[in-house]
Amino acid sequence: MRQPRTTNRTHVLGVLLFVVFIYFLYSINTVPVTGSPDLLQRTADAAADNPLSPPTSAFRKQSNSPGSKGVRRPPPVVHYDLNNLTSSPNPLARNEKVLILTPLARFYPEYWSNLLTLTYPHEHISLGFITPKTKEGDVATAALQEAIGITQSGPIEHRFQSITILRQDFDPPLKSQDEKERHKLEHQKGRRAAMALARNSLLFTTIGPHTSWVLWLDGDVVETRPTLIQDLTRHDKPIIVPNCMQRFINDQGESEVRPYDFNSWRDSSVAQNLAASLGPEDIILEGYAEMPTYRLLMAKVAKFPGEPEHDERRIMPLDGVGGTALMVKADVHRDGAMFPPFPFYHLIETEGFAKMARRLNYEAFGLPDYFVYHYNE
Repeated sequence: MRQPRTTNRTHVLGVLLFVVFIYFLYSINTVPVTGSPDLLQRTADAAADNPLSPPTSAFRKQSNSPGSKGVRRPPPVVHYDLNNLTSSPNPLARNEKVLILTPLARFYPEYWSNLLTLTYPHEHISLGFITPKTKEGDVATAALQEAIGITQSGPIEHRFQSITILRQDFDPPLKSQDEKERHKLEHQKGRRAAMALARNSLLFTTIGPHTSWVLWLDGDVVETRPTLIQDLTRHDKPIIVPNCMQRFINDQGESEVRPYDFNSWRDSSVAQNLAASLGPEDIILEGYAEMPTYRLLMAKVAKFPGEPEHDERRIMPLDGVGGTALMVKADVHRDGAMFPPFPFYHLIETEGFAKMARRLNYEAFGLPDYFVYHYNE
């Protein structure tokens, strides 16, 4: 019996819709790639063959062979010889990979714009973020994802090698991110412990076998030199930190600069004697009149442009470091230096990290005349 012609039309229409649907799926997952042949080749060379090798690298989409019947190849077993990994004063010459890590409570467009101006090749930069489980964290995550979508679908020279976003698996001790509230002395131990937990979660999840340098860059650092990575790595120090400042308008309506981060310091006998008198769960916090330490603060010895002896390459040894902008050789972290969320020799978080690194025979240094700038709320 002959089938009705309407049935044949239905079959043809169904096949046509299926083809259009497959084309649509393919097209939305395909981003046009443009750029110089050299840049395209460098980007391809930086990619992994599988999303699991390593997880922090961009990866090529697998194309199934005609005989594979749609079965994807399993992840390969990959061997990494970390003895061949370098962290050199000229990372550009060796194509060394840089991992920029940012605990992000609020999203500042100025932070992202500044990130895009970094002149270190973006195909050698991976980004990692961790955001809190709060309404503000939800807003920050949504804004971050929007910015990432624009960048990663834009010109290839602006795209980063890979980007990871984590959400904290614990509740923050403070609901408000107001600057005055979060810097109150009574909030510091809980707040700094939570920040240490967030930093450790982000670090241990994102550091890869190709990572040579880790740059900790706070989400409210909105102005740096475009050559920040090259400027910090050329000193070839295991840990180095610039001086974090803040621009503001004084009472006369004039623009000025003031110190912001007081966590980079040289220790003092007063602070050491204070530590000896504390209980095992007590910590020393810097920058509070209630707890005078008389340490030598890097923020207080800065020489500003135009002043005698100003030298952006001037370097000083440190016993404690801040985390607003902190460059670390990846081997320091691999050897076990993390951010203690507990009192470690009466120090916590970034200052505790400097102490832990020192116990592992890694020294920390600062650049008192080299500035990065914090957002002014």
